[in-house]
Amino acid sequence: MSDQVTNSQDIPQIINEHIVEIVSDSGEGAQKCGQTFGAIGGKMGNGVWTVEIIPAEIQPPARTPAGGSGNRIRVGSKIMTNMGNEADLVVGFNEQVLYARIANGAYKDGTIVLLENKWANDPQEKIRDEYAFAVKEFRENGLIVHELPLEQECLKIVDNARKGKNMFVLGMLCRIYNRDTKLGLNEIHNAFQHKGEKIIKPNQDLFKAGYQFAKDNLEYFFDVPPYEGAEDDLANIVVTTGNTAVGLGVMA
Repeated sequence: MSDQVTNSQDIPQIINEHIVEIVSDSGEGAQKCGQTFGAIGGKMGNGVWTVEIIPAEIQPPARTPAGGSGNRIRVGSKIMTNMGNEADLVVGFNEQVLYARIANGAYKDGTIVLLENKWANDPQEKIRDEYAFAVKEFRENGLIVHELPLEQECLKIVDNARKGKNMFVLGMLCRIYNRDTKLGLNEIHNAFQHKGEKIIKPNQDLFKAGYQFAKDNLEYFFDVPPYEGAEDDLANIVVTTGNTAVGLGVMA
């Protein structure tokens, strides 16, 4: 594991806000991961603004800049009214999907990149070379890249990491940002309850594994306090998406 740092921090660093992105190929669940992370923040009294990252093509090829799919989440100790500027932390399921985000000015010098490292040992030489070149280029341009064995860790729990890596990443983010794990597990239960315990349990296990992995292997540990007055407002706050809000407006 490259750039691995043993976490000795027991007390999180207090921050006012952070912008987080999760980016993957289409169909790998990065959008769901981001939406869930945002919902957890809202229920903890943070101001949250989320924006979906939409692929530039319909059914784009895997591992291409045009295929980037995911979510941007701005979470803070005040009411958020826009998506903000450059991201503070990014999770990339492969290196190619990050190129379009870089071209759009989404990252800055010092942006933390947590990158799936499976591509370093891919059977195809072309993919190995693309990965090595990208990691070198990212670092030369000021990104702080941590190469992480996300798939390897997920395969300890499920046979197909493509259908669970997003929940592992959700667990990682919940540790990094000191989120309430009970809320995270409950969100997973609600998302998959129609599919039964055989789907709920492995996804919750992936979440727990991701949380522990981040605790054991990453130095980053932040806390975003709720905004002032959030405790009184929580009973009247609705955590929703734009599409749902439009639907509610139509029904009203």
